Amino acid sequence: MAVEYKCCETGFFINIAIIVFLVLFAGLMSGLTLGLMSMSLVELEVLAKSGTPTDRKNAEKILPVVRRQHLLLCTLLISNAAAMEALPIFLDGLVTAWGAILISVTLILLFGEIIPQSVCSRYGLAIGAAVAPFVRVLVWFWFPVAYPISKLLDFLLGEGHVALFRRAELKTLVNLHGNEAGKGGELTHDETTIIAGALELTEKTASDAMTPISDTFAIDINAKLDRDLMNLILEKGHSRVPVYFEQPTNIIGLVLVKNLLTIHPEDEVPVNTLTIRRIPGVPENLPLYDMLNEFQKGHSHMAVVVRRCNKATEESASKSPAAQDTVKDVTVDIDGKKPNPEKSLRGKRALQKWKSFPGNDSGNNSYRGKSTRSKKWAKDIYSDILQIDGNPLPKLPEEEEVVGIITLEDVIEELLQEEIFDETDHHMEDS
Repeated sequence: MAVEYKCCETGFFINIAIIVFLVLFAGLMSGLTLGLMSMSLVELEVLAKSGTPTDRKNAEKILPVVRRQHLLLCTLLISNAAAMEALPIFLDGLVTAWGAILISVTLILLFGEIIPQSVCSRYGLAIGAAVAPFVRVLVWFWFPVAYPISKLLDFLLGEGHVALFRRAELKTLVNLHGNEAGKGGELTHDETTIIAGALELTEKTASDAMTPISDTFAIDINAKLDRDLMNLILEKGHSRVPVYFEQPTNIIGLVLVKNLLTIHPEDEVPVNTLTIRRIPGVPENLPLYDMLNEFQKGHSHMAVVVRRCNKATEESASKSPAAQDTVKDVTVDIDGKKPNPEKSLRGKRALQKWKSFPGNDSGNNSYRGKSTRSKKWAKDIYSDILQIDGNPLPKLPEEEEVVGIITLEDVIEELLQEEIFDETDHHMEDS
């Protein structure tokens, strides 16, 4: 095609303006394709909720546009292709055919690809937020063409492209954000360690954090608190001491060391006369998150880790299917008695009455509220205490064996991934 416009004519300047517009438009579409499509929805939602004030504002503008990713991708690519295909047509009216090809390739490569993509890859959030209204107009303009293609892509590739990290990947990401990684992160060593410990806590069980029963200090329930035993308890430095019956693996309860303050060693008070609190039993495969939830209930900060013998389990399974269903939850019977159904039912009714009390419209609400609350509080106190007077001491069932002791401190140490030392620990190390 021959040259139609010469320099300094009206058509010449119109063509120049159209060419500049097409180059800038193609560059903007190319840059937005890289800048907007490289940001995941998760990243934008994080910035919209916890980014800087500027990033929050920009992310909130971009999110509605980016949610339908395939429709946005088709719109940007169609707009970019239309601009690049129209550019040689207008250049052909100013220069020869080979000149139009050479100039269009140079302009598109430099100003339509390299520079826009370099800028948008670094400032894509700010640029995307600034041109978000213009992109909305383009989406509606190309909707008849882009929508069918986007629905085809949704059908073939799926609609969601949510880039969520797994635990191992998230742990590595946290470590890279630590200041020790040398990449400019602001997280300290303790912060990265605690976050990694929290992510690993779901994979660890009670057997991973427990103290083996062979290394556990416990006292016999028939022992006497003479001076030697009292000194031994104080040297250990524990706040709670397990109590066993007949053999060290038959842990039946625990004694709070603070309750020994009023006892004189010369009196040689028997251990069975003290207030012995119940100690719960947990299976060795219980996840530490569930273990932490059990400790948060407040009944005890110490538990025995129980292992169920396979032989006994097989025997009980072969005897009765109903019996097999009753041993799914591994617990230690520490009171040796079966609960009274009538008493349990009365306790549940009293608790339900106390919970439904705020909705009662009777006149004497204050008095009955205090009475019911006091009864519940008293019931909770004595329910955690082992009743020994006149009752046979409990024994561990044959199908179970105690393999260790776990405390709240053990779970916290797994979370921190560091040992927790107190004054007694340092004293024992120095000695």
